[in-house]
Amino acid sequence: MNNNASIGLALSGGGHKGLAHAGVLQFLEEKNIRIDVISGTSAGAIVGGLYAIGKKPTEILDFFKSVKLFSWNHLSFSKAGLLDAEKFIEYLDGVFGETKLIDFPKEMYISATDINSGRLKTFNRYTKAKEAIAASSAFPGVFSPVQIEGRLYCDGGILANFPAHIIQGRCDFLIGVNLDTQETAIKESKELDSIKSVVFRAIEIMMMQNMATQDNLCDWCILPLESTDYSTFETSKDRMDEIFHLGYEAAKKGFKTVREKLIKADKSADCK
Repeated sequence: MNNNASIGLALSGGGHKGLAHAGVLQFLEEKNIRIDVISGTSAGAIVGGLYAIGKKPTEILDFFKSVKLFSWNHLSFSKAGLLDAEKFIEYLDGVFGETKLIDFPKEMYISATDINSGRLKTFNRYTKAKEAIAASSAFPGVFSPVQIEGRLYCDGGILANFPAHIIQGRCDFLIGVNLDTQETAIKESKELDSIKSVVFRAIEIMMMQNMATQDNLCDWCILPLESTDYSTFETSKDRMDEIFHLGYEAAKKGFKTVREKLIKADKSADCK
């Protein structure tokens, strides 16, 4: 056994709010805290996949800014979604190509909802990364479902928006970053004046119900966007920078409470 225990990172869904994940990763890198295994849903799958393949946190921020991940420009009237998921896969292809999950330098687990069976699917490691990430991110009603090996998949957040349980037994120390909390669902929403806002709000509430127990599975759970009003679909680059910074600051603040645990888990970490 290595001197250092393995460290896992679970990343929740949340659209552009997922840039807080990248901010957390920036802090972890500065503290020399290495991540061995990652699980991600939706935005967590995007950020986790980019990091697992070797992208730096600031490069992930640049990726979100340069690619209209959740753009309304690619309308689709022939598929079961306003936007064609194939367009999203094309964006991802520019980074991942034909790379499979097993090819990643870091162990990565991505989950999606199997529409056919109604069950959560954690993709095997021989799945193409671009397809698994697109499937996990196919927000219902926004992106069309993604077909993989004859099955249709959509956003993993429907059943497991914060997939901590997937890697709980695969690491010795589990860090979780949860972009939404029960407080988010309970807080009254005042802007419900469009079909889009009502659909998103309904899905948000449903996702929250499946996240309640996941925080407790983590040795360190980071909640970077508590009491904030950032949207799932942010388009402002300034707002994206703010979200990234909030992730960094939340990790920095929470680090003080888990420093001793991390010293035991990772002797190479800079725990000053």
